[in-house]
Amino acid sequence: MKSALIRLHAAVFLWGFTGVLGRLISLNEGWLVWWRLLLTVIFLWLFFWWKGEIKRIDTRGFLKIGAIGTILALHWLFFYGSIKYSNVSIALTCLATSGLLSAIIEPLFFRKRINPMELVLGLFALAGIGIIYLSNLSFSSGIYIGLIAALLTVTVSVLNKKMVNGYEPNTITLYQLTGGFLGLTVLMPLYHYLFPTDAILPVKWDWAWLLVLSIVCTIFTFILYIAALKKLSAFTMNLTLTLEPVYGVLLAFAIFHENESFNVNFYIGFLLILLAVVLQMMRIVIQARKTKRANILYTT
Repeated sequence: MKSALIRLHAAVFLWGFTGVLGRLISLNEGWLVWWRLLLTVIFLWLFFWWKGEIKRIDTRGFLKIGAIGTILALHWLFFYGSIKYSNVSIALTCLATSGLLSAIIEPLFFRKRINPMELVLGLFALAGIGIIYLSNLSFSSGIYIGLIAALLTVTVSVLNKKMVNGYEPNTITLYQLTGGFLGLTVLMPLYHYLFPTDAILPVKWDWAWLLVLSIVCTIFTFILYIAALKKLSAFTMNLTLTLEPVYGVLLAFAIFHENESFNVNFYIGFLLILLAVVLQMMRIVIQARKTKRANILYTT
């Protein structure tokens, strides 16, 4: 159990570090994500080939999983765009709202009734974003882009639950990232036309940071996460994942001194969002315990 927790926290910490790498890499968000996916897909295919874990899927399955992968690629594009247009802390704070967005969007998608308490918690998160927005108007573009990134990651989560049942995690990861790379490649001419840049090739330290981003923060973290998933409860996993923006923001403060750009309102807004997320996780575990007790009583 202890080793599983260490693996999980290491994975979450490394995911938080991706924001820092996004700021260190000089490429714009589009080419950054394209190169990240290219390197990740190459190393991932080599890794699964070496492990003998490549499983064939039919064309329909690949198109379905690959389409979700393209949305994931767009999520990364908007996430790194948020960093480029604001900073790491703002982008990760916006991303922290994804759990609450999911609590509201999933019932709509699966045609279930929305819990009033989840709406209240959603208002907490909205208030947090509002406070951050009003006290950091110079970062408004980054906040808009960051909220779109949060919405896209929720979309990926919902579609994965709806459409990829029956596939193993390794298979989903491999074909989803492959599909994401292919989908983004198709979209890159349009993106490059709308956001032209001469810098499409990594330079100097960009190569090192991209390798860290692809191998350490994508493939290695996936291995750590899957290993932890086998030992820990879903609640522990979800609650620990809420620490990703915390780790990322602390890293941004330590490395880039972004805390010098914020006043006390940022911290109030950030804490409101985290409070809402933690309360939502607590609601989930309480509900799960009640369901378990009801099932035990029914079977006895």
